[in-house]
Amino acid sequence: MDIKEYFARISYRGSHNKPDLATLSDIFQHHIQAVPFENLSIHCGEGIELDLEATYKKIVRKNRGGWCMENNYLLSWVLKTLGYNVTLLGAKVYVPELESYPDEIDHLLLQVELDGKSYIVDGGFGMAYQLWQPMELISGTDQPQTPGIFRFQEENGIWYFEKVKRKQCVLNQSTSPSQSTEDEVCRRIYFFTLQPRDIEEFRGCNAHLQTAPDSLFVTKSICSLQTADGVRALVGWKLTEMKYNYRDNMDLVEIRILADEEMEKTLKEKFNITLDKKFVPVNTSRFSLF
Repeated sequence: MDIKEYFARISYRGSHNKPDLATLSDIFQHHIQAVPFENLSIHCGEGIELDLEATYKKIVRKNRGGWCMENNYLLSWVLKTLGYNVTLLGAKVYVPELESYPDEIDHLLLQVELDGKSYIVDGGFGMAYQLWQPMELISGTDQPQTPGIFRFQEENGIWYFEKVKRKQCVLNQSTSPSQSTEDEVCRRIYFFTLQPRDIEEFRGCNAHLQTAPDSLFVTKSICSLQTADGVRALVGWKLTEMKYNYRDNMDLVEIRILADEEMEKTLKEKFNITLDKKFVPVNTSRFSLF
């Protein structure tokens, strides 16, 4: 870990001498606005390795992004280097269309112990459900952030993570989200326990998510990045740009369908990504990401 090289990658110029909440929050904010949540490797014929050296090279040196097991594994290394007490946790992500959770863990997140309190740090969820700040691990308390109100609900040692959704003003209604997702007031995101995990426990999941025919990541090419006031995402050929809370507790959404020849330029200009191999966009599943 070359911490200066990582800080240059996320444009962080603040202090890092003291592992406190303010520093953690600042670094985290810079990370999610610089490093996309993306699975483009799958759609370029590349494998996604669960290896710190490979992840560091990909994200820090090649200006790429990654999914949860890349973003959060790298973040855990950064935070440990800076003196934070970090534990890997495993979660199961809710699938609204199936109204169920998977049988096996399919998401990696971080628990950080700081001044006698626990915080959840998750820089690898992306889209409109991406945290913008570490969340204190307390049950039943609304924790408002720029993207919306997040909260945890604990039941018998299981922690449920959810987000209260805002209404959306969609500029071009012909490509608006489905009515079922529009009507949601609260979206379940995932549940987890506080059982410490080892990175080895995610190897099966890492392989399955990039090869299973019904995997969301196989059926959709995804690239999302948090911005100063919202989020932008390229899913298949659909570019969505959302501005949070621009008026009366409502998010502004603009959607555009891109042509193949616009893809390379859009990835560079909107996400700062240049791919080495031919990218083949995909969006064949009905799963909603907003």
